[in-house]
Amino acid sequence: MTDSDRLHRAYGLDEELRDLACEVNRAAAWSYRLSDGELRWSTGMDELLEVGDGGEDELRGRLRELIAPLLHSAETLQAPGSQSLEEPFSTSSGELRAIFLRCRTAFDRGDRCLVGIAVDVASPLNEDRLDTDIADRYRRLVEMNPDAVCVHQDGTTVYVNPAGVRMMRATSPDEIVGHPITEFVAKHAQAELFSRLSVANDPGTTTEPAEAEMIRVDGSRMLVESVAVRTSWHGRPAFQVILRDVTAQRAADAALRYQAALVEHVNNAIIATTWHGVVTSWNPAAEMIYGFSADQARGRPTSDLVGADINPAALLAVGGTTEAKHRHADGSPVMVRISAAEMSNGYVLVCADETARRTAEKRYATVVSLLDEGVLIIDSNGRIVMANPAATAILGTAEDDLVGTDPQSWVAFDEEDNRLPQAPSLQTRFTGEPENRRVARFVRPDGTSAWLAISARSLTPDDSPPHRTMVSFTDITEPRAFRKQLEREATHDPLTGLANRTMVLRRLQNAMREHDRTTPTGVMFIDLDKFKIINDSLGHVVGDEVLRVAGERLRSVMDSDEHVGRHGGDEFVVLVHDEEDPARLHALADRIRRRLTEPIMVEGRHLHVDASIGIVLVPPDDSRTAEDVLRDADVAMYEAKTRGRGRVAFFDVQLRERLQRFLELEQDLRSAVENGELWLAYQPIVNLHANRVSGVEALLRWTHPVHGTVSPEEFIPMAEESDLIHHIGAWALSTAVEEIARFRTRYDLDLQVKANLSVRQLEDPALPESVDEALRKTGLSAKSLSLEITESALMHDPATATRMLQELRRYGVQLAIDDFGTGYSSLAQLLRLPLDSLKIDRSFIVGIAHSHDAAALVNSIMAMAHAVDLAVIAEGVETAEQLEVLRRSGCDQAQGYYMSRPVPVGDLAEAIERADRRTRRE
Repeated sequence: MTDSDRLHRAYGLDEELRDLACEVNRAAAWSYRLSDGELRWSTGMDELLEVGDGGEDELRGRLRELIAPLLHSAETLQAPGSQSLEEPFSTSSGELRAIFLRCRTAFDRGDRCLVGIAVDVASPLNEDRLDTDIADRYRRLVEMNPDAVCVHQDGTTVYVNPAGVRMMRATSPDEIVGHPITEFVAKHAQAELFSRLSVANDPGTTTEPAEAEMIRVDGSRMLVESVAVRTSWHGRPAFQVILRDVTAQRAADAALRYQAALVEHVNNAIIATTWHGVVTSWNPAAEMIYGFSADQARGRPTSDLVGADINPAALLAVGGTTEAKHRHADGSPVMVRISAAEMSNGYVLVCADETARRTAEKRYATVVSLLDEGVLIIDSNGRIVMANPAATAILGTAEDDLVGTDPQSWVAFDEEDNRLPQAPSLQTRFTGEPENRRVARFVRPDGTSAWLAISARSLTPDDSPPHRTMVSFTDITEPRAFRKQLEREATHDPLTGLANRTMVLRRLQNAMREHDRTTPTGVMFIDLDKFKIINDSLGHVVGDEVLRVAGERLRSVMDSDEHVGRHGGDEFVVLVHDEEDPARLHALADRIRRRLTEPIMVEGRHLHVDASIGIVLVPPDDSRTAEDVLRDADVAMYEAKTRGRGRVAFFDVQLRERLQRFLELEQDLRSAVENGELWLAYQPIVNLHANRVSGVEALLRWTHPVHGTVSPEEFIPMAEESDLIHHIGAWALSTAVEEIARFRTRYDLDLQVKANLSVRQLEDPALPESVDEALRKTGLSAKSLSLEITESALMHDPATATRMLQELRRYGVQLAIDDFGTGYSSLAQLLRLPLDSLKIDRSFIVGIAHSHDAAALVNSIMAMAHAVDLAVIAEGVETAEQLEVLRRSGCDQAQGYYMSRPVPVGDLAEAIERADRRTRRE
């Protein structure tokens, strides 16, 4: 394997370079690894460099010396791409030759390398080729030239020296070379540029220096002075251009012209003098202020012209500025403000005419003294020089004690009761920016405080800082206290002193909007159980005291007013920040409940309340509003109440969906009767002694237009919680009586219809009349109607239930107790009620066919019922075995899916026939 092959395998020599090396006579390839300095070369390098007998070490040394500039550029990252170089060298025989080197950056297994070729480009150098050496030196001179030098040919840049790269703010010559020169010359300057170049036709012809606006690589612009020389580049005509940035110089020239114009046109007198006070310059403003022309003033002492002695050196010693009274040429007084500065050959005085201002100040002082608003004038040194009577009255100090003081010495606080680090006027004095109604609390010398609304304005806004400043302020102590009281009343509950609903929402919204919040915020919605009973029975005074104590107890548990609020009525809200553990939140809720359930002593009574608490966790990225969160917490609280009150429930999405469904159904239930969505299903009841159907139970059903069939277990409680149960119950009763009356007539059947009454209907005094009207309207006999009341309804309010049942008995209707065994009543209690039958709950029927204990319990109930002349009905019969056990036990009637499911009145005849058939078969 040759060296060239090894070189190619080791460094992946660029294909272009290898091809070039093969095509050019006396050429060889080389490589250099930057990490460890390993230098390699291909066959023919020794002949190319004419090393002779020096061997490999001499060849390595000579090659390394020749490529040293390329290595420097690569190591300093000045040439990240390819680069080339032509270098002279001496052979071993002393002959002077030149070699062309070209390379590019490559990588070998992660190591950065230079890979290149070396080509013999010239015959031996001798005295006849000194011009080449001179050209090389000229090239080096151009490279080191501090002025920008570039060469363009046929409108394209072909060379730029390092100074040009820097001036154009480029990172490498590649950002300039190869680009059209019009890319770097402003459009308005291009015509003049090409016009000047068009006359430089002969080699060596130089254009006149001219200015042009150039565009740098980064887009910024600069003004340059350029000279172009007609030259050649690689044997073809070209232009070499020398560029010099004159932007700063032209800006300085413009500044001088501006300053000269300013001196001529300003309103202030500008007077230049010698060291001895003789006038050397007198601008037009000085002519107007003092009445002497410039010709009259130049060469005369300043004191003769202004009517007063001026000592610039003394003025500079005390700050360089003062006010004085001068004289006009006609003898009239002129009030001026004098500033002095030292020059190389004397002084310059700037005299501003203050006559009009001083007159206005006197008038202003008269007006200010009559204001109710406090006014202070602070000079540029930060001292109070004037205070009107209102200021001394508000600040509680005499004018003599106030004038000459620094407002920085005042004791003042902001609205958060933090001491102000600086006087409100300080920013205006040093920046000229106004201060508008800054509120601060000022401590008077006697220790009392006054809340002030402070404003500050610069009296010399056109001058350099520090400024003379006017400070005005009003005493807002009483209005502020009144406003604070109104704000508190608007955001706090007057009874408990806690934040009201508005403030709770604001605090919750602020917590949810914290950008750096990483943990959830817990929201507890608390409702006091049994509070309504206390408030209604003992009065609002007692109720208010219970609420106040509850608020105090919540505040004590949370150790802060900031986390507790009263939402309204007997509802409170607690905010818990930086807590994401539901278990800890539940523990806190239990602690709150225990504290609230402690007895409350009011007017000699020990009162007890409990709390139902709903909890919502609000994660950092929650998109809900504060109102949405409180609504969800309220939903969770309602869920806690439905579980039995005195409980804690966490909110979840399913809970909200259930509530939304509940609210939607509750609203739709109000119009369900009118819309024909409610209807009655009838389940046959068989007489086990006669083995035939003797009655039917009317069961209410609801077919919702959107949700389909809604279970009675879901919508009946909705109706019972509102007055809807009276309207729906009356409709169901009259409909059942009417439909069964028609059915009896049509099929000539002696059927009894059983209708259910809710606990709320037993409280309705109009119920007996509704029953009587339904019977009279249809002609159905009273004994053919049996009204069923659940055992739990009877136990809810036994006295009311007893009175209502006795009233219904007067109309002759049959009465039955439904779901016996679930309401914790006894037969002894039932003996006091005018009942005809007893229906055993289905939960007792399920196991009678397979459980001796269940059968024995049912037998016991039937025996006791028969002993007091109550007929017994078993509901929930689902198998033939259950029916047979009931028949053997002496049960009077039965109903259930085994005989028939509840069906519409149109299918009742078929259902009765099926129930009779099954009963007889058994």
